[in-house]
Amino acid sequence: MTDRVLDFSEEPARLSVRTENLCIERDDQPPRMIPMAEVGVIVVSHPRVSYTHSVLMLLAAKGGAFITCDERRLPIAMLLPLQGNVTQTESMIAQAGASDPVRKRLWKRIVRAKLKAQARALDACGLDGQPVLALLPEVKSGDAANVEATAARRYWAALSGRMLPQDFHRDADGAWPNALLNYGYAVLRAIVARALCASGLHPSLGLHHHNRYNAFCLADDLMEPMRPLVDKAVIGFLRANPDTNEVTKQARAFIIEKLMDRYMNLGEARTLFDLSSRVAARVVAVFMGEALAKDFKYPEVADDRQP
Repeated sequence: MTDRVLDFSEEPARLSVRTENLCIERDDQPPRMIPMAEVGVIVVSHPRVSYTHSVLMLLAAKGGAFITCDERRLPIAMLLPLQGNVTQTESMIAQAGASDPVRKRLWKRIVRAKLKAQARALDACGLDGQPVLALLPEVKSGDAANVEATAARRYWAALSGRMLPQDFHRDADGAWPNALLNYGYAVLRAIVARALCASGLHPSLGLHHHNRYNAFCLADDLMEPMRPLVDKAVIGFLRANPDTNEVTKQARAFIIEKLMDRYMNLGEARTLFDLSSRVAARVVAVFMGEALAKDFKYPEVADDRQP
């Protein structure tokens, strides 16, 4: 199956359903038909994009995610299917009842995977990833020492002034290119949240992230090791478009194209949709008692390509 990310941001459009297909209509253009089963994520930010209830209903039925954006064209809300797995209730009960030691061991594995991914990204950029890798032995169960934050400081400091603007600081509300990073992370978040729902897990019951106002804590947990893929995509866009300082149509298309790329995992080319599904399935196995948390392995992405 082909998983597509469709972004409606630059011109008005009317979205409807015709026989299991998403029908896209624009003025002075013939209707375009896309099988809804091939749609992974729909992103809408143009104020004059309209869609029928059938679009949302069929998208959810096929396991897709819907993202709506604000006037700055940055994602602010997401719609996900409630029923994505025949054993959903059983999985969610196991998820909610997971012990603290299990959650902490899983989070340790995720943090370690994130540090490895950050180091690999730095190496691909021609920088030194060793200072981040050197922190791996310090990551303990639950990452009580918050090694993740220490690694993040080293990671962003290495990129600042080289791959990213001088004195860059990662801040969701900060200066450019934070807005473009936000956009990429939001698309990644939707991909991971979609995989969680399909596996029967609830995206709001996190391992580490706990915020009463965040409905996607588990998605935020599990996407952490994939964030460097977004970072590399943003760096690639900046290098090709050094004079751009806003989230343009070209910028969004560039990021989506990169995120739809294939990445090597155990000698096989996999999409982020595939990798997210594998992560979710392994977490389900731990929650259901079919695998041990200490043996949890986050799918490693061998992406050494320069951004």
